[in-house]
Amino acid sequence: MADQGLYQTQTQKLAIGPQMQQSLQILQAPTLELRQIIQQEIEINPVLELESPEVSLDEAVPDDPDSREERDELDVISQMDEEWREYWAQSRMQSGNRTSEEQERWQFLMDSIVAPTTLQEHLISQLRTAENADAALIKETEFLIGSLDDRGFLNTPVEELSLQHGIPLDDLQRAKNLLTTFDPVGVGADDLRECLLIQLERLGKRQSLAYRLVDMHLDDLANKRYPVLSRKLGVPMDQISRAADFISTLDPRPASRFTASTNNYVTPDIIVERQGGEWVPVMNNDDLPHLRLSHAYKDMLSQPESSAEVRNYIRDKLRSGKFLIRSIQQRQQTIFKIASQILAHQREFLDKGTGFLRPLNMAQVAEEVGVHETTVSRAIAGKYMATPHGVFELKFFFSHGVKTDSGEDLSNTSVKNAIADLIKSEPKAKPLSDDKLAKILDQQGIKVARRTVAKYREALGILPSHLRKSFS
Repeated sequence: MADQGLYQTQTQKLAIGPQMQQSLQILQAPTLELRQIIQQEIEINPVLELESPEVSLDEAVPDDPDSREERDELDVISQMDEEWREYWAQSRMQSGNRTSEEQERWQFLMDSIVAPTTLQEHLISQLRTAENADAALIKETEFLIGSLDDRGFLNTPVEELSLQHGIPLDDLQRAKNLLTTFDPVGVGADDLRECLLIQLERLGKRQSLAYRLVDMHLDDLANKRYPVLSRKLGVPMDQISRAADFISTLDPRPASRFTASTNNYVTPDIIVERQGGEWVPVMNNDDLPHLRLSHAYKDMLSQPESSAEVRNYIRDKLRSGKFLIRSIQQRQQTIFKIASQILAHQREFLDKGTGFLRPLNMAQVAEEVGVHETTVSRAIAGKYMATPHGVFELKFFFSHGVKTDSGEDLSNTSVKNAIADLIKSEPKAKPLSDDKLAKILDQQGIKVARRTVAKYREALGILPSHLRKSFS
């Protein structure tokens, strides 16, 4: 039997301290989230304040032999504060000062951004004005509104909801009948079929071919089996095709305009400008608060009458504030260096457009910037760059590529664009298969497998050839 007892072992492991965690959080945070972090720090750290020209940390500290440690620390803090203000001054010089008219337009734009109305709020407002809606009907309709998914559908049938929640089925059915009369048209349906039928009925198409196709033959319709539908219904194929085209104008996700993703507002972190014939990155620091350390608390630290407890508290807060400011400065400098390397690699993209994007990986940029690859990954997360061809997330510029016959590297984004262009110009009655697309790309000097073409086509949201075929 093995010996039993208590033993000590020594192991080594890497632990990330609170300050390092905060530094990584600041590096990874998008601008809006960083503003929230800064605001939280201002609320809990009294030595932090927003920069103002009348506040200075440059005044001399009284010579007190008992406070040499405090003076040395204050010298470091003052030097750091000088570097911080110099950094912001350089950033302002790069971006240029806005005129008063531009500032007014900017402020008007920011003030005009309002919180989006949710689907639930939109439906409740209609419920409040519904005619002949008694208290019980309002209550059950509110319950159904709370049960809708992000498409605006009731995934759980009212029969099941009735059993689960002990609500009379007739009451729930009455509430559903009311809900399906609301805007957006199709909301409250059980599934896609019912959603489309509600829209067709609202358009007065209950007796139409389109209604029959959705009601009885939705699977054949979705898979474009037009010859099969023509034989089943005894209707010419061109009529089937026209009815299908009309059905495609209906909304399969009636609640989509209320989803959060359609209301995102993106402020670029970097703006690309042309200076002296070269593309250069300019940091957009307008939306980032400018922090500094409080002069009043520095004075308290240097006063002999301050107790040891007060001095220790102030020193702790000063260290914390100093680390926060330094982390923000390092964040901005790291993003700037990464953006500079991106522009150095993507000059052709800036000159000619997205079709000329070159392959680039994070390891390359990390080596050139002098940081770890994971640092690059964190730094580009949720950050955006305004270019002559639009605003792109920084990760857009990092992609793998393929070799052309000429030996050039071509990014997978460029290959996707080439596939999209080929499909856009294909004959509608005889769309190009993935195999045919691969052969055409090969003729153009771009060697990609059929499976790769299929993967890129799916990533672009393009249907396979048999579903792109037009019978009209």
